[in-house]
Amino acid sequence: MSHKPRVSITYCTQCNWLLRSGWMAQELLATFSLELGEVALIPGTGGIFEIRIGEALVWERKRDGGFPDVKQLKQLVRDAIDPGRDLGHIDRHRPDEPLE
Repeated sequence: MSHKPRVSITYCTQCNWLLRSGWMAQELLATFSLELGEVALIPGTGGIFEIRIGEALVWERKRDGGFPDVKQLKQLVRDAIDPGRDLGHIDRHRPDEPLE
């Protein structure tokens, strides 16, 4: 059996970000149910909000300017664990959305 990636979400308990973090974990588990080994929620303080895949920091609230939307989050995880995977409608460009 191969080792499956671990995603960790460290959130600030003082800021009441548990629900946001739990929702993000649920979205990741629903989308990557067979590809992920674990999604961990780690309580912290001081305004922390970080998402890691293994040891790699892929999102940091202060550095990246807030919170990722679910589309960004799923794309970040997909790019790290299965870059060739099509996320369906998440990867489609909406006409009212600017091209990056």
